[in-house]
Amino acid sequence: MDPKERGLLARAYFRKGYNCCQSVLLAFKDEAGLSEEDIARLASGFGGGMGRLREVCGAMSAMTFMSGVIRPAVHPGILEERADNYALVQDFAGTFRKEFGSIVCRDILRIRADRKESPVPSMRDEQWYAIRPCERIIGFAAEEIARKMSAIVPEK
Repeated sequence: MDPKERGLLARAYFRKGYNCCQSVLLAFKDEAGLSEEDIARLASGFGGGMGRLREVCGAMSAMTFMSGVIRPAVHPGILEERADNYALVQDFAGTFRKEFGSIVCRDILRIRADRKESPVPSMRDEQWYAIRPCERIIGFAAEEIARKMSAIVPEK
């Protein structure tokens, strides 16, 4: 699947109500080797910048998660694996920062750092989607993952 298709798929999951991290990861469930339910469960706390704490953006968290699919570091004694994985995460973060100015949800959404966030998710309607950059960010993250994946991981 090409990057644009992955981006559109991630956006579609977001429109179904999944959080940012879930939406991006669900667009790669075939590559991650996980079921839709497993991804939804594992990524459930990463929405809203980690449980609406407005910290690291959920889409960026999904990019970090997918770095383990693209460049896994599974052997604790092989530091080169970890270094390759971390280099990919840093590359993703640099690309993300360049596009959105930050990897932090509150910065991207221009929310004051001292604002207390409720754990209750916002109700989404067309107006909400129109004023939030989240859908565009999710599409961007999925496209970037797909680009890296095609450049690093050979086609199956």
